[in-house]
Amino acid sequence: MNNSRIKNITKEVLSDNWYTLNKYTYEYQKDDGLWEIQEREAYDRGNGAAILLYNKKKGTVVLTKQFRMPTYVNGNEDGMMVEVCAGLLDGLNPEECIKKEVEEETGYQIDKVRKVFESYMSPGSVTEILHFFVGEYEARMKVNEGGGAADETENIEVLEMPFSTAMSMISSGEIKDSKSIMLLQYAKIHGLIDE
Repeated sequence: MNNSRIKNITKEVLSDNWYTLNKYTYEYQKDDGLWEIQEREAYDRGNGAAILLYNKKKGTVVLTKQFRMPTYVNGNEDGMMVEVCAGLLDGLNPEECIKKEVEEETGYQIDKVRKVFESYMSPGSVTEILHFFVGEYEARMKVNEGGGAADETENIEVLEMPFSTAMSMISSGEIKDSKSIMLLQYAKIHGLIDE
């Protein structure tokens, strides 16, 4: 960290029940040169990776559907979210992580992935950096039913659909997950899938 306008950072752990919620107090130098004390909370859940699985020949993508409690308590009537495959790094490098997550969640064993960008997903409150990938899949790569790791209580439904359907689900509001929207739009902009 090398921002000369920030000094005297202190950190207080507010919760470490699931991941870690920290409260940071620090001094920030404003444009007029005066220093003010600021406080912010930051949720640290680790960094993650996400991937859009696509089949160029068939014009399809593989997405997942699962219950997301935070969305349920904030207006998502059934709490179900349609998303790209994703997961936390948990000590792996991003490429290793996403290959593992793909097999656990979707049942496909893929060997080639391509990182396309990375992003802070909610920089005002969450520390996470998400690494974004794309990868091609074929039917022969299906090694199990997917559904998520048994010890992670995920209960994931695997969805294969035309790319055009996935894109229309953004407009209809059936896909509201930002990482999924970003990767689907990336695929559209870069012509990864023929429609």
